Amino acid sequence: MNRLLFFVPVALFAVLVGAFAAGLGRDPSRLPSTLIDKPLPAFDLPAVRPGDVGLRTADVAGQPRLLNVFASWCVACRIEHPVLLQLKADGVPIDGLDWKDEPADGRKYLVDQGDPYRLAGNDRTGRAGIDLGVAGVPETFVVDGRGRVRYKQIGPITPDDWANRIKPLMDRLRTQG
Repeated sequence: MNRLLFFVPVALFAVLVGAFAAGLGRDPSRLPSTLIDKPLPAFDLPAVRPGDVGLRTADVAGQPRLLNVFASWCVACRIEHPVLLQLKADGVPIDGLDWKDEPADGRKYLVDQGDPYRLAGNDRTGRAGIDLGVAGVPETFVVDGRGRVRYKQIGPITPDDWANRIKPLMDRLRTQG
């Protein structure tokens, strides 16, 4: 009986070590989104750029596109930005959601860094971001032509992410119609 009592804590410790080891092997940037294969939540955001129409849920439909969540205060967004500008130059439709940012700061960011967005809306309160499940910036959603989320990229899009994950999905969505 004493031997059994000795092995119980050892067995529990081994199970705990196994659980921690399994967790270490997971990529923390690959968090699943509850929105995958579901419609975008409803939002109607004021414009970041003067004289623009802003960004509404209905605007993010019609053809596959990226919905990029950014902010002027986001360091990683500055790293990602040249990739977005290149994607725009290549004809990729991108809409922007300026998250938890003052409209004037978002506007200045786009003037200073370049503007890759077709439409850009300001989510100063962060409400639309909460509905999208945004945990931080940048995050990018691939949205199909029906306005359904098909993929969520957490962190900056790199050329490798574009070539190996996002572009093949966008190409497939375009051919599906």
